[in-house]
Amino acid sequence: MFFGSIPALVTPFSNGRVSEDTFADFVEWQIAEGSDALVPCGTTGESATLSRDEHREVIAHAVQIARGRVPVIAGCGSYSTAAAIEMVRAAADVGADAALVVVPYYNKPSQAGLAAHFTTIADASPIPIVVYNVPSRTVADISVETLRKVAQHPRITAIKDATGNLARVTAQRLACGKDFVQLSGNDDMALGFNAMGGVGCISVTANVAPKLCSDFQRATRERRWDEALKLQDQLYPLHAALFSDASPAPTKYALSRVRAGFSTEIRLPLVEASDASKRTVDEALAHAGLA
Repeated sequence: MFFGSIPALVTPFSNGRVSEDTFADFVEWQIAEGSDALVPCGTTGESATLSRDEHREVIAHAVQIARGRVPVIAGCGSYSTAAAIEMVRAAADVGADAALVVVPYYNKPSQAGLAAHFTTIADASPIPIVVYNVPSRTVADISVETLRKVAQHPRITAIKDATGNLARVTAQRLACGKDFVQLSGNDDMALGFNAMGGVGCISVTANVAPKLCSDFQRATRERRWDEALKLQDQLYPLHAALFSDASPAPTKYALSRVRAGFSTEIRLPLVEASDASKRTVDEALAHAGLA
């Protein structure tokens, strides 16, 4: 269903508002460069600082620009099950192909609570659900056994795994079956992730280097491991640099370097990348052959 290089899109701002023209150009570029799907309104899209109306509009805009050329997987997570259901339904209403639903953060639900959260959302959803597991941000971690349970629901079809634990790929494949889609949430681990049975990456780096990330994913899909390793080495410093300050500030700075006129504007409580981070990004862009 979903595979390959899937950018977790940044949300461009201008004078405090979402810049629709910049976003339209950005999405067109992503598709032209070979991205296999799009994720608007994820963490990298600063979803935590978008209003409910902005959230819906950004997803709708992504759908309108994509025009069915690639799937749109809308970020729809919340620590409230009822709120997540509203977001998923709103995304479906504007044409999203699937919803990316993060493990609830802050309130630290039990495994039973996580299972109930995802199955309740799936029961109410008209579109497929991609579970997003990122314990470094949410504290809660959906276990392999709980994922096995929720994966039995016909609308829970995939996981974005940002645990940083490559052993999970094998464990989850054995638990959920080979048809359950596993997407890496960590660019730097995508090579090992795919070698162990993953099929793609919901990527931060693809914002900045969509063609290289697409080429890398295609090489792994076609089992051209020597080529994939070369691309991994080419991209690795950039993977690290984009997290040299609070994300997505370094990514927006990198985009300002590779896309003329792209603003570094970011919403509080995040601030623009530090000078040290910018230097790290500049070096990584040069290493990747992008600047």
